[in-house]
Amino acid sequence: MLTHIKLLLTALFWGGTFIAGRIISQKIDPYSAAFLRFCIAVVFLFAVLRIMKQPLSFKKKYILPVFLLGLTGVFCYNIFFFKGLYFINAGRAALIIATNPVFISLFSAILFKEKLTLIKILGIILSVSGAIVVITGGNFRLLSEPLGRGDIFIFICVLCWVSYSLIGKKVLEGLTPLVAVSYSTLVGVILLSVPAFSHGVVFSLSKLGPAGWAGLFYLGFFGTVLGFIWYYQGIFKIGPVKSGLYINFVPVSSILLGYLLLNETVTASLLAGAVLVIAGVFLTNLKIKIGG
Repeated sequence: MLTHIKLLLTALFWGGTFIAGRIISQKIDPYSAAFLRFCIAVVFLFAVLRIMKQPLSFKKKYILPVFLLGLTGVFCYNIFFFKGLYFINAGRAALIIATNPVFISLFSAILFKEKLTLIKILGIILSVSGAIVVITGGNFRLLSEPLGRGDIFIFICVLCWVSYSLIGKKVLEGLTPLVAVSYSTLVGVILLSVPAFSHGVVFSLSKLGPAGWAGLFYLGFFGTVLGFIWYYQGIFKIGPVKSGLYINFVPVSSILLGYLLLNETVTASLLAGAVLVIAGVFLTNLKIKIGG
């Protein structure tokens, strides 16, 4: 039960990153924003590692997998996400990102032989459908638009997150979620430093102001430290398929937070989509025993 609560809170935190991102995007370039976000996260992550007295080293066989986590989940995800948003709007990008649980489920079944029952498949369909209803606002004409360069970048972004989730499943066989997230985030920071410094991240610091720094703290601590650790704890406890479904709560929580913090409108499509997402997650986690 605690795992599911943490995953719900993770979705809530990740929904809030869109609001924080809006504030920061008006002040500095996305490469600098991503770099500073994960710099803040690294400081907190390694502080928590020391406080909890978890090991600061690990076996050599995990060096490449941890590097791949940082490459896929931190560096490539952010680069392709921002490149995609340069060409397409956030709504269409979110629509593509909503396919994350589908690909996580498919690759989990192929690579890890994770069983997909009829109930799980129905739950995945309901959950993804709910996310699509929320994102499109019931305007399904978005689905018929042809693919462009931006769509391809966001699809690559999806594959990066799928890779991050599935590689993480194997890494968590030997590392704790905190250690895995801490070192993969450090890798991501090192890789992100190249485009960030080429875009003048040092000069961007003076442009942030109190609201910008508050937004970066939210992204770094709540969106990354708590969000990433709890997501990996979910993968460790209930697997990538069930954990991945909670991503579909992100657009729901984003719009709800927009209503609470920015006075944005809550529509009937949001409520209908939320019901579908909740029903899908419930079905996917439902344990049915036959006989006996």
